[in-house]
Amino acid sequence: MIFNQIELLRIVKPIWYYYLNLNNNTNYWIDYRKLSINYKQLINYCEEYISYDAALIDAAYQIWIRGFIDTEGGKSLVFDHSFNICINDQYRFIRRMFKPIWVYYVLFIRLISFNNPLREFIAFLQTKNVHKININHPQFNHDEYNSFNSKLILDNPMVSIIIPTLNRYSYLKDALHDLEKQEYLNFEVIIVDQSEPFNEKFYEQFNLDIVLIRQKEMALWLARNNAIRKSKSDYILFYEDDVRVQSQWIFNHLKTIDYFQSDVSIGVFYPKGEAIPKEKLNFHLAAQFPSGNAMVKKTVFKKTGLFDCQFERMRMGDGEFGARCIKNGMLLISNPKAFCEDVKATEGGFRQIGIWDAYRPRHIFAPRPIPSVLYLYRKYWGDYAAILKLIQTIPFSLTPYSLKGKKIGYILSFAVLLLLPFVLVQVVFSWYLSTRMLKSSDRISQI
Repeated sequence: MIFNQIELLRIVKPIWYYYLNLNNNTNYWIDYRKLSINYKQLINYCEEYISYDAALIDAAYQIWIRGFIDTEGGKSLVFDHSFNICINDQYRFIRRMFKPIWVYYVLFIRLISFNNPLREFIAFLQTKNVHKININHPQFNHDEYNSFNSKLILDNPMVSIIIPTLNRYSYLKDALHDLEKQEYLNFEVIIVDQSEPFNEKFYEQFNLDIVLIRQKEMALWLARNNAIRKSKSDYILFYEDDVRVQSQWIFNHLKTIDYFQSDVSIGVFYPKGEAIPKEKLNFHLAAQFPSGNAMVKKTVFKKTGLFDCQFERMRMGDGEFGARCIKNGMLLISNPKAFCEDVKATEGGFRQIGIWDAYRPRHIFAPRPIPSVLYLYRKYWGDYAAILKLIQTIPFSLTPYSLKGKKIGYILSFAVLLLLPFVLVQVVFSWYLSTRMLKSSDRISQI
């Protein structure tokens, strides 16, 4: 893959779907030279790179971030020669794409990784006048989407909506009422109920085609796998019991799959009472797979297998499935039209049977992060990438979840690093457990 050649990018973004080697010739990168004049004007093309290849890669990264998706084909960036991006060009790339703090972080990692310090400092200083560009604006708008008449929707295929639920009947009630209001009508709702006590009569109040599975074992990924096997349709739509959706939710997932000829349409989440984040307002190639708001062609599961039950009672089973999709050349679209409001229930659900936060253990003797996190990182990106990700995330996991993303949280995190020896014990414990997971075979069953 093209961006595997930029070592410094892999320090800033050690875990990224689009580094993964593909099993076919799928190419997600667009050649700036093949864009129309109007589209070229949206790109901040840089002619100051030493290498012409580096300039094209810079433009390709911008095109990816700005949301251009090649629906017609023929615009892929392909080099007919081997190339090696020099360290000076790599520092220029980091300075243009990321906040200034990241170039200092990159320099630090490169120095402690025993790279030639003189070469690093020279490249660092020679690019000191390079400024960050606005990478998120302007965006490609995909104006044709609004007027697109979807043949898929005219064909009216059945959709299977899958909802695992656990002790959240009060929240599930609102979620099901939203499904009653859907404009697209040809769907079934497969509910895997793990609640105790189980209330079968609860479902009698809804005017929906409900397929109810009573699962006594409290297991999230098993629940989704069982529902996929039970489904009658070619389109699987994952839903949660504590979110709210608009009346065109199903319609917009189907339309997006048809318009982009994608394998997966991934809707946008936003917290209750807030607005959709600006960076998620346009279509993009998806960089993650959240299993609470996504439509997947059933053929995808036939090619990749179901969810890995190694992640049971832990997090990131959906992230692992997304990585598997990318490795198999699937096209995943981040879909702002199929958004949902995340109510964030305070009871029941995954928090009752697993660990709510991937990096904040429930008690002081628990591993940090939870082992499934490192299992995922090491399995797909390797040990070095996993270590880099730990360096970025562990310091900020030392404060309460309520302070996540806040300046005071960052300050407290570094203050708590005084407890570093104990934190290292937690990390080593997690690494050990993830090694055991890697040595055992995965638990990916077939449909």
